[in-house]
Amino acid sequence: MASKASSKQKNVCFEEALGKLEVIVKQLETAELPLEEALDKFGEGIANAKLCFEKLNAAEEQVDKILQQEQGRLVEQPLHLLEDK
Repeated sequence: MASKASSKQKNVCFEEALGKLEVIVKQLETAELPLEEALDKFGEGIANAKLCFEKLNAAEEQVDKILQQEQGRLVEQPLHLLEDK
């Protein structure tokens, strides 16, 4: 059953996962959820955060590969984000 949830989760786009994560964070910040429900929401949030991280890493790899072209061939260059500095 976990594999079905994992494969379903992989089909979610980055923006959808991020939106779900934002909703979960707001719900948890209110501190009005029962403990069991808060733990379930926390688990969902972790899963969405992991998915967002994976999708961002994949996008960064794609950008790295097409960022620089040298002598007619693609050259992988690291993407330097502001957070890296």
